[in-house]
Amino acid sequence: MTEPKRGWLQRLTDGLTRSSKQVGEQITSVFSAKEPLDQVKLDALEEMLIEADLGPQAAARITQRFSAERFGKDVDEADIKEALAQAIGDELAPRQGSFDPLSGPKPYVVLFIGVNGSGKTTTLGKIAADLTGRGAKVLIVAGDTFRAAAVEQLKVWADRARADFISRPINSDAAGLVFEAVERAQAQNYDVVLIDTAGRLQNKQGLMDELHKIIRVVKKLDPDAPHETLLVLDATVGRNALAQENIFGNQIGVSGIVMTKLDGTARGGVLVPVAQASDSPIKLVGVGEAIDDLQPFNAHAFARSLVGLEETQR
Repeated sequence: MTEPKRGWLQRLTDGLTRSSKQVGEQITSVFSAKEPLDQVKLDALEEMLIEADLGPQAAARITQRFSAERFGKDVDEADIKEALAQAIGDELAPRQGSFDPLSGPKPYVVLFIGVNGSGKTTTLGKIAADLTGRGAKVLIVAGDTFRAAAVEQLKVWADRARADFISRPINSDAAGLVFEAVERAQAQNYDVVLIDTAGRLQNKQGLMDELHKIIRVVKKLDPDAPHETLLVLDATVGRNALAQENIFGNQIGVSGIVMTKLDGTARGGVLVPVAQASDSPIKLVGVGEAIDDLQPFNAHAFARSLVGLEETQR
């Protein structure tokens, strides 16, 4: 997707208000006046970061950095927010990835995986709209053949995005549908194929077997496909997102992570441990229902928004 516009940065800050308010209130309670940074304040800072779902390892590293740079110096709320944003941004910067399906081979095959309710279908639809808006020929594949509602929702997004759409009756073989779709895309010169999948973790092994089968049939048509496998995670589930990343990352393989619903949670900090636990970078983040509320992940912009600071141009 294209680089985020300035307006998006404000929407990111607005979307993370619940998270930043929680962090800000805790910072205010500890660092309300300019006083020397001592061990008591450092311990309070580390506890605050853990409560904000940044995870104990990141919290410990960030706190240690504060200790090394600022121990014994006067600090207040503004100092801490600036330093905290810098530290979180530095933690996340190595985990920042890019998603550009129009720069790769054609058709560029993108597989969307994740549990039901994570925002897979909506994410796929937003990406489709962005791509068709840039002139790309896009084919959307309704690979969740178990839920009629998922197929219907995806068809609405395909119509909205002016993308082509392919589906089969409910309970059809998803892998067969995907094979047909990619074969069609190759024959008809599509730029991108976007494949939705089921997310029934209550039947985990059956789901994983199905995903493996989809990947196998795609590789019969293009050994390098899928060119992207995006894991969509819902920020509102907090640290349960870590368990989902572990399941899909270990069993399927993931090329990038999309974190959705950052506007609906006070747990936006969970993106930090997810990024650090995964072998895959964070590529996209979402803070709303509008098409342009899904944008490329920018580590330092996210960090500043998380602590409630205005974004600066980098």
